[in-house]
Amino acid sequence: MSLVTIFILAVGLGIDAFSVAIGIGAANYKKDWAPVWRLSFAFGFFQFGMACLGWLAGSTVVDLIQAFDHWIAFGLLTLVGGKMIREGFEKEEKAAREDQTRGWPLLLLSIATSIDSLAVGFSFSVLKMSIAFPAVVIGVVCFFMTAAGMIFGKALARVFGKKVEILGGLVLIAIGVKILVDHIG
Repeated sequence: MSLVTIFILAVGLGIDAFSVAIGIGAANYKKDWAPVWRLSFAFGFFQFGMACLGWLAGSTVVDLIQAFDHWIAFGLLTLVGGKMIREGFEKEEKAAREDQTRGWPLLLLSIATSIDSLAVGFSFSVLKMSIAFPAVVIGVVCFFMTAAGMIFGKALARVFGKKVEILGGLVLIAIGVKILVDHIG
């Protein structure tokens, strides 16, 4: 498989992470760079790891999970998106909100945005192709796409204010619905 093909595949896998990062960046609009690095690293690492895991698991896990993976992604994205919408309607003075780039929210978002990478890893296994280089490319591309999404989301929040968080939550839910519709239809 050529580098161009692997790169295009990586960009395709990174689209969900980019979209989610816009929403998280909008909710986390302070000038701190730590959330950008945390989310970018987690999303890139999970894309890399899930591709490797899919390759190692072969048909066993992917066949078992394929029947309901879209429901998992939908549920996780809806849960986090709903929380962001609720927080977007709360008053600005309210106590510090939960950082979506730490703890459970970070883990849930990382899993939800990288489930497709598991299937890609499985495909490489079936085709008897090495996963090492493609997995690294997938992880690195996702890292940079996530960082770009976070920066773009922060810029939107600076221009449009805190209510962009509501839009971010709606985007997460829309991505979950898209994943669900794509897999059911």
